Formats: sequence, C-alpha cells, structure tokens
Amino acid sequence: MKINGNEIRPGNLIEHKGALWRAVKCQAVKPGKGGAFNQVELKDIRTGTKLNERFRASETVERIRLEQNEYTYLFADGDMITFMDSETFEQITVNAELVGEPAVFLQDGMVVTIESFEGEPLAVTLPEHVVCQIVEADAVVKGQTQSSSFKPAVLDNGVRILVPPHIESGTRVVVNTTECTYLERAKD
Repeated sequence: MKINGNEIRPGNLIEHKGALWRAVKCQAVKPGKGGAFNQVELKDIRTGTKLNERFRASETVERIRLEQNEYTYLFADGDMITFMDSETFEQITVNAELVGEPAVFLQDGMVVTIESFEGEPLAVTLPEHVVCQIVEADAVVKGQTQSSSFKPAVLDNGVRILVPPHIESGTRVVVNTTECTYLERAKD
C-alpha cells in the first residue's frame, strides 16, 4: 500500500532502499525556506541499523503489513526456539534473538504471536503478563512499612526482580514480560 512521506508514523513498517524499516521517531518540519518534510528515524528490522531520512509530502513509500500468527511454545535448544502453529500443527524454529530478553519467560504451552513477512519470521511477541513463582526472597525487615520499599527476589526461571516486602518465597506473582517487573500477587 503506497502512502505519502508525510503520513509515516512511529511503528509503521515501510520498504525503502530495498530493505524493510520500522519508523521509530517522526517529526514534521516546516523550515522558513523550502517545503515542509517529515524527518523520520528508521530502524532496519533485520539488521538493526538506523537511518535518518527526510520524506516530502510529494514522495510515496510502500507501507508493509506483517502477517501475525499465533504459535505455541514447544522447546528451546541452545539459541534456537521451536514453536508450533496452533491450527496446522506445523513447527517453526527461530533464533532466540527474535524473542530477545523476554525469552526467559517462555513457558510450556505459552501462546505467542510471530510476525512474518513473505514467510520469514521477523519478531516474536510474548503475552504482556505471565505468572511465575518466587523461589527465593529476602526476609522482611521488622519495622519496614509497605510504602515504596521493595526487596530483591528470584523467580522460578532464575530472573531477579524487586517485590514488595509482604511477598515471600513460594508466592505466585504476575510479572510484566517487557519490563521484567512485579505487577501483583497472582490470583489462585
């Protein structure tokens, strides 16, 4: 789908100079002399390189839409992770770099979203929240109030997070996978 250069917004995926780019930042610029343009910071979705480009309203670019499919996590083998399509039962193996740091939160049977372009997987998105169990937590210091004080704890997947003082070892908690932070105690 063709769009004008001034219609590019953050998050848009465009084809430019023979590569796929995600718009990271966009700023409409109206200089005192000359025509207005859209200053766009682009990031190559395959290599991660960045590029700053100016797009005038008269220029057109190709906006790309990615296919989004749900897959079920099966297992990890080294730096490769295998998922299965929930409908066709077809398996797909991707590099752990596509998942990034949230890969530590992958659990058996977890449903993830894989974005792909022309059959090539480009990104794996985990659910925003997961339930984990605290396996190690510091003891509560007497006199410490429940205000904004947090203590370190270790989850069952080995990740260290900060939790409120009332959370003890063995407690199940809800964790944000993108920020790796405690949200609340899990409802059993």
